Amino acid sequence: MNKLVTLLGLSLSLSMGSALAAGEAAPAAAPAAKSAQHGKMATCNKDAGDKKGDERKAFMKDCLGAKPAAAAPAAAVTPAAAPAASDKRTAQQEKMKNCNKDAKDKALKGDARKAFMKNCLSNKG
Repeated sequence: MNKLVTLLGLSLSLSMGSALAAGEAAPAAAPAAKSAQHGKMATCNKDAGDKKGDERKAFMKDCLGAKPAAAAPAAAVTPAAAPAASDKRTAQQEKMKNCNKDAKDKALKGDARKAFMKNCLSNKG
């Protein structure tokens, strides 16, 4: 009985020690991830500039969703190719604006609006 209690106490102390050690490692990693996300948010906010409303939301979603590895090749894009990316984004924003206007004019709500927007935005042109 005495050996059982000693064994139980020893196993309890070992399991608590490993849980404590695992708990100490996690907070060290969390601030690094938090600061990386914080830096990304600050950069995206700065790049968003004077954008307002849906345009800003769309920009922030794209910016924050971008992978860091994908950002490096984007910086290497030649200046001649940069306006093409900007024009494409503007075309998509224009399409979104037109589809939203059409859905509003038709007074669509809920699932009907969602289906209309999906169809409208998937149309090429």
